[in-house]
Order: sequence, then C-alpha cells, then structure tokens
Amino acid sequence: MITRTARARYEGMGKTGKGWVSTQSGVLQDQRYGFNTRFENEPGTNPEELIAAAHASCFTMALSFALAGAGVNDGTLESEAQVKLEQDGAGFTVTRSDLKLTASVPGIDEGRLRELAEEAKRNCPISKLLKAEMNLEVEVREATAA
Repeated sequence: MITRTARARYEGMGKTGKGWVSTQSGVLQDQRYGFNTRFENEPGTNPEELIAAAHASCFTMALSFALAGAGVNDGTLESEAQVKLEQDGAGFTVTRSDLKLTASVPGIDEGRLRELAEEAKRNCPISKLLKAEMNLEVEVREATAA
C-alpha cells in the first residue's frame, strides 16, 4: 500500500482567512490558498484546481499504461480536467469533473483508443474516488512519424 500526504494550514476564519497547502513530495510548499484564490482568481491555488490536476494526471497515466498493454509504445497524450464547483444552498458542491483528451498515438485504431480512454476514465484511482459526474471528451490528432 502506498500512502501520500498533503497538509493544509488556515489562519483566520472565513473570507479574511488565509491558507497554505504543502505536499509530501515538496512540489507544493506553503502554496497560498483561501477565499480570494478560490472565488476571485487571486494568485494561489484552490481545492478544485488540485482535484483537477490529480484527475487529469491520474487518467492520463492510466491511459498510457492501457495503451502500453495494448502494444503501443509511442505517442503523446494531453489531458485537461475541469472540476465544477456550484452553489448548493448555503454551501458549495463539486458537481462534476470533465476530462478532455488530445491524443497523437500512431499505430492504434481511433475506436480502440476511445475504448481504452473510456476504461481509463472509469478505472483510474482518482475517477474511482470521485463521486461527481464525469464526462470524457477525446480529440484525436494525426500522429506524426517519429
């Protein structure tokens, strides 16, 4: 079993509070977050952006392993996840995570690529974690010769 950790600190309360988040790897070290970074586009991060990064990277890696398992050893995958945060009564709810894949993968049929992408969407660990509705949009680009 692998355990990864992140830590968050928040000083002050509500809109005037300020937070910092750090990851075990150190890739995020006291990264600023708070009301202004979440709702007003101030510099810093926010939970939804971090979930989007986790979902996009997990899905892309899962698809790369599925393609390798199908005998594909070359290509480029680029994914974007858009996590939606919506008002829910007095609070908020993350309602969905939509994935968009742009793929340039020589040597695989587009239908098979789409099939493997759907499997990766359903089965990557972050997809399994999220309870929000998920969509997948796939854009296939013509592969260039290596």
